[in-house]
Amino acid sequence: MTRILIADDNPYVLDSIKKVIEEHPDWKVCGEAADGLEAVSKAAELTPDLIVLDLTMPNLNGFQAARAIHIAAPNIPILLYTQHLFDAHLEKEARNAGFSGAVTKGSGDALTAAIESLLRGEQHFSNAVAALKISPDPLAPAVEPPDKPGPPDEAV
Repeated sequence: MTRILIADDNPYVLDSIKKVIEEHPDWKVCGEAADGLEAVSKAAELTPDLIVLDLTMPNLNGFQAARAIHIAAPNIPILLYTQHLFDAHLEKEARNAGFSGAVTKGSGDALTAAIESLLRGEQHFSNAVAALKISPDPLAPAVEPPDKPGPPDEAV
């Protein structure tokens, strides 16, 4: 049985992730965390087979938590599961923080595919586009919010 730790500050998202994971017959959620600091603590306590981390969490953001977990347990694959679409810069920062993969929230199938890839020892980064400004400083906020979008384009 594959043991997966999940971390997200939104209880509804945690519940959704848990449902997706528990639909798989060989996976189980071994722990849940509501912030990055708790994720680091539970990773050390539970030694899961895989970790799913949100990017923007209180106390430690996903990058900070992944760095700490990766230093303590470099063989545990960590998946960034974020609401933010991301570009090559975010992917680079995620890799530097110790993530083995990243996927944008919204699809249980995408989450499942990413977890399967990481469990096979592969890396899994989606190719989305975003306007995020990521700070490489581990003590800085996780991301600066993208600029507010302009008015939507009118349909032709």
